[in-house]
Amino acid sequence: MIRVFRHYVPLPLLVLGIIEFVALILAAVLAWYGRLWQADLQFDSGFNVLPEVLTYACVTYVVMLAVGLYQSQCYRSVRMTAVRLAVALGIDFVALSVIFFTFPSVTTWRSVFVVAALLTYVFILMLRWIFSRLVGWHRFRRRVIVLGAGARARRLQAMAEAPGAGFEVFRYVQMAPGEADIEGAVPRESIGSLASFMEKNNVEDVVVALQERRGALPVSDLLHVRMSGFGVYELSAFIEQQTGRVDLDSLNPSWLIFSEGFRSSRRSALIIKRLFDILASSLLLLLTAPILVVTAIAIRLTSPGPIFYRQVRVGQFGEQFEVLKFRSMRVDAEKDGKPRWAQAGDPRVTPIGRIIRSTRIDEIPQIFNVLRGDMSFVGPRPERPFFVEELATKIPFYNERHIVKPGITGWAQLNYPYGASEEDARHKLEFDLYYIKNYTIFLDLLILIQTVRVVLWQDGVR
Repeated sequence: MIRVFRHYVPLPLLVLGIIEFVALILAAVLAWYGRLWQADLQFDSGFNVLPEVLTYACVTYVVMLAVGLYQSQCYRSVRMTAVRLAVALGIDFVALSVIFFTFPSVTTWRSVFVVAALLTYVFILMLRWIFSRLVGWHRFRRRVIVLGAGARARRLQAMAEAPGAGFEVFRYVQMAPGEADIEGAVPRESIGSLASFMEKNNVEDVVVALQERRGALPVSDLLHVRMSGFGVYELSAFIEQQTGRVDLDSLNPSWLIFSEGFRSSRRSALIIKRLFDILASSLLLLLTAPILVVTAIAIRLTSPGPIFYRQVRVGQFGEQFEVLKFRSMRVDAEKDGKPRWAQAGDPRVTPIGRIIRSTRIDEIPQIFNVLRGDMSFVGPRPERPFFVEELATKIPFYNERHIVKPGITGWAQLNYPYGASEEDARHKLEFDLYYIKNYTIFLDLLILIQTVRVVLWQDGVR
């Protein structure tokens, strides 16, 4: 894992992204030379296509990221890449047309970026095939040794055996007589010097996953390992790096207290985030105004009842507010007064409601909550007081998600399907805690860009 602005990025993903960005530049340059050759023209000394080339490469790269081409399951599948890349280049054509029309200083023939798009399609598919077949994703896997062979270590065993894992466990080391949960674990005495053992077997990191640290933590050995240049990680920190979530099953309060992060409440960060919210929500409101009008008319004509739906949600510091959404359910959806989770194929959803829920249009009016300051553009999704009270008694650290403003979209929405149970809420909390812990404006931008993928492929729609 490579840390970029406090956010962990898988190394193969970063390497592939850099290679593909160079390929986008190459595609744009070849398209320009080809078009000039076709028109029997030549570059003169004052002819500079660098703005056009970089514009094409940057916009195309952002669109590729937005449609999900850098999801782990996508960049390992050439077939999925082919489908999503075609969608990306279609969106890219529209975006570039708008940019080149809006900014006269950046001009080019449309045929140039049509040719560039065709070259991009071929280059990206070839690169991913070559990367997966000749380089191999397994070459980027970190080799680790795990100190511990109990229940905590089993958390890593399940992760290491999953497809696409970014690490492999070379040895599990039994540190106490009672640790016997993992078959094949070796006793501590059998490996001698830990640093020498790691160097001899090309092991990069140590993960400490002891059931009980008191009297079992080999402080001198770990100090020697650390001073020798190897990585030493506590289990919770290692899982956070590998998965982009804070693992509740391995978490303890002291780790939350002493670990790096949780600086989103600093005054400078709050000011930047608020300015970002106002700018982003105002821009989105302007762009979606026609959609809002059409949706309001459709709801009014097809279903009796109000156009908008107001519902009490829990916001920052536990304060309650009314969230504003387009009404997608019947007026009597909760006629008995008892809150219910939305389910797949929920019969309470109206025909128009099903469309606006699947496209996330029903969420757009929450922009007014953002402008008013009740919500942020990016953050944990706000939940209803009834569910918050219930979940807070069952899920540890659940109320900690309320230390920041809730959001229209968030890290949990990108990485986990629609939550409709206590177990779903638990998993989504793990991603929310990661977002709160590692918040930067870069992470907000990344989430906003990738939200396009959730809308396009309808991830987690109910």
